[in-house]
Amino acid sequence: MELLRRVAPLLLLAAAVCWAQDPQTCRCDTNKRTIDCTLQSSGVCSCTSIGSQIAVNCKKLTSKCLLMKAEMAGLKKSGRREKPKHAYVDNDGIYDPECENNGIFKARQCNGTSCWCVNTAGARRTEKSDTQLQCSELVRTSWIIIETKHSERNTAVNPTSLERNLKSGFRDRYHLNPQYINEVRYENPYITIDLRQNASQKSSEDVDIADVAYYFEKDVKNDSLMLIGALNINDDQEPINFDQVVIYYVDEKPPEFSMKRLTAGVIAIIVVVVVAIVAGIVVLVITRKKKGKYEKAEAKEMNEMQRQLNA
Repeated sequence: MELLRRVAPLLLLAAAVCWAQDPQTCRCDTNKRTIDCTLQSSGVCSCTSIGSQIAVNCKKLTSKCLLMKAEMAGLKKSGRREKPKHAYVDNDGIYDPECENNGIFKARQCNGTSCWCVNTAGARRTEKSDTQLQCSELVRTSWIIIETKHSERNTAVNPTSLERNLKSGFRDRYHLNPQYINEVRYENPYITIDLRQNASQKSSEDVDIADVAYYFEKDVKNDSLMLIGALNINDDQEPINFDQVVIYYVDEKPPEFSMKRLTAGVIAIIVVVVVAIVAGIVVLVITRKKKGKYEKAEAKEMNEMQRQLNA
């Protein structure tokens, strides 16, 4: 018994040391598409992003590139079939991106045999080409225009308080410095939010406006990437319920699209216009020919009448 009393404190001390050394699990509130979360000694929850195996800091927003890659990994795992080879993905579509180790998009993205260049928001800014395509740089998206609308309300929206509440809401939920919300315009029921952030303005601690826009888009579409509750923006004590969103990207350099590949709708319009022009020319030519024949016949008839009078 005496031996047990002496050994017991040592056993408790050893258990405490083992518990302290064993990594404690945590939850990534800013990214639900993560695994293997551990609480670091600094108090930061660090997790592995699904699909890329890159560690993310859960006190910050995860980059859009890693989020898209995680979502694609989930779609593949769920058994959804891949799209046909010739299926076209527009700028707002999701694809399986290639990310740098720091989470940003690689300038060139490929899907099978086709490649294209993207901006820092991952949006395509060139025509799709073959695998020989070279993208010299990752062009920065410095201006993002978010167009959204709210559902029916019992009270009118105050534009001044709307801008104030949006700025504070984006700061609290997405960690966006309010200085990067350049303008909020309201035209019932439409809301336009301008996010502007030049490379010279953004510090290493600042969240990227492209990531903020992606998180907001997911919130509006009821597919939130966070585990800390829903987006909550109020105006005069009544919540603003967003029911749709469209995002436009403006890069520091203009996109490099051409007219090489027109959509079927544009081609159809061009064909209709050309046919109409050709038809108009044909009608004009026929009309002029008929008019000429009529004028010649009329002149001939007048000459005959003149000879009869002179006889």
